[in-house]
Amino acid sequence: MPIFSYTFKDAVGSIQKGTADAESEELLRKRFEEQGFTITELTMIKARSPKVRSPGKVRLADLSVWCRQFSTMVDAGVSLVRCLDVLGNQTQNKRLKKIIADLGGRVEAGESLSRAMQRHPKAFSSLFIGLIKAGEVGGVLEESLQRLSHFLEKDVELRRKVKSALTYPVLVSVMAGGITLFLVYWFIPQWAAILTDLGLKAEDLPAPTKFLIDLSNILVYKGWIVAVSIIILIVAHKLFVSTRFGRRVMDRVKLKVPVFGKLHHKIAMARFSRTMGTLLTSGVPILQAMETVAGTVGNTIMSDAILEARARIREGDRIGDPLEESKLFPPMVVHMIGVGEESGSLDFMLQKIADFYENEVEAALAALTAALEPIMIVGLGFIVGFIVISMFLPLVKVISSLSSGAADDK
Repeated sequence: MPIFSYTFKDAVGSIQKGTADAESEELLRKRFEEQGFTITELTMIKARSPKVRSPGKVRLADLSVWCRQFSTMVDAGVSLVRCLDVLGNQTQNKRLKKIIADLGGRVEAGESLSRAMQRHPKAFSSLFIGLIKAGEVGGVLEESLQRLSHFLEKDVELRRKVKSALTYPVLVSVMAGGITLFLVYWFIPQWAAILTDLGLKAEDLPAPTKFLIDLSNILVYKGWIVAVSIIILIVAHKLFVSTRFGRRVMDRVKLKVPVFGKLHHKIAMARFSRTMGTLLTSGVPILQAMETVAGTVGNTIMSDAILEARARIREGDRIGDPLEESKLFPPMVVHMIGVGEESGSLDFMLQKIADFYENEVEAALAALTAALEPIMIVGLGFIVGFIVISMFLPLVKVISSLSSGAADDK
């Protein structure tokens, strides 16, 4: 967007100078005239910027470190342009380096930091931009950056705990799948050939052995059908989830599925409370804060409940009432929100709720990991044991027939 340097007289005759951005000179003149200003000079100082392609997403850990360093430099009195220049040279993330360079150029040209960040929606979420804008308006950008850094650090820590807890089950599942595939695809066909050489017909084999041989034949001779079917299912699932109806169905399933549903709900509650508390602490109006939170909670069912509560609040209702009616927010959360609303410390209460649910998530992950370890080991042992026993059952039958034949000869 072009940037103009202006000089005008206000209603009391004082001369004002500055810069502003607008789509065109005519629109800017009209804007000033509607406000009662008399323009004496209006000059374009920067033409429309070419559309810059955003480098893409940036890891939350890198953004968190950048915010912490940024807030320290701003608090020390360093100018925004200088901060961005120094941080851009120091960062090792190539994507973030390009984004910071673009931010520095736009801020130097007269754009606000929050407006420059809007050019990179993949890197900066609506929460991120909202907090920066609130800091700019209130003149407390360094505090907003500190809160944002703290929020990102908490979010990164929560994600890391979830990934760490799921690493062991995933590794065991991959190992079990790999062992099973190796035995069924490579070993079973050779074993079936040996059984055929021993004179055993398909109808003479035990049911578990016949099942394994049939499964092996499907994978060996019709494996492409299995692969195509899996690909079709994956693509169909992605297409289904990409629709609003499909996303709602999957998000509802996430909340209802045994064990993991409660964990998903606690993670969503922690994210809701932390995000809402951070926005309110930074001075963001509650209606805007709830709109932002609805897009960051990570579940469309809960997002719809939050937006419904936002509409009710606009009509004059209390915050807790619509949240309680949604049946998605526990009584403890509704009660603490109500107390915070009455006492004027809603942001503090939300931070306490976030701390509680983050601890709950940590405890649930620890219990889930402890329970999954023996289950996964037993499951892996059962699969391998079933394959081994199924392969040796025919030998038992052969040995028994040989022994009975030898006894008859005697």
